[in-house]
Amino acid sequence: MERAGGHRALRYLALGDSYTIGTGASSQEHAWPSIIAARLSAELTNPAVNGYTTLDLIRDELPVLEPVNPDLVSVLIGVNDLVQGRAPDQYRTSLRQIYDAIGGRKVFTVSIPTWSYVPAAADFGGADRVDRLTGIFNEVAREESEARGHRWIDIGPASVSGIGTRGWIAADRLHPGDAQYEIWANTIWEVVRQLV
Repeated sequence: MERAGGHRALRYLALGDSYTIGTGASSQEHAWPSIIAARLSAELTNPAVNGYTTLDLIRDELPVLEPVNPDLVSVLIGVNDLVQGRAPDQYRTSLRQIYDAIGGRKVFTVSIPTWSYVPAAADFGGADRVDRLTGIFNEVAREESEARGHRWIDIGPASVSGIGTRGWIAADRLHPGDAQYEIWANTIWEVVRQLV
């Protein structure tokens, strides 16, 4: 794929879980990595899978790194580590492996969104527990990301900015809807456009 003028298109690899693949969106085009890729006129590879933990990402998504040889990489992973009861230190160990593997490229890392307000949070110990653990896991991810010079993007404020508006939460009562993914993309874009 080439850009106008014969230049190769930017290759963008989006690593993650349901939030990256866009579970809850009406179509793939409404997933935030698709929105970012369209704004960059980039060639997107998105191997993210619903329900994946950092361990799953290491096993199934990191092998994509070499054949794709991306110019830009994003990582949003951790909520499934959290809900499956992995300890923050276990999460840190996995993240180090992921972040070290993608080093040497333009990288941005995205926080786990605030999701304690969604109805399904009750299934995972309630709003207070979800909020507390999300904060702990995000602090681990931020520390490890910034230690490697990656750009850290906190989408927490964006993920609560439209609570109650149409299309904010998907029908599964857990994942974002199109409106929320669009706001995430806008927040992420403010950093990415400076990065590339």
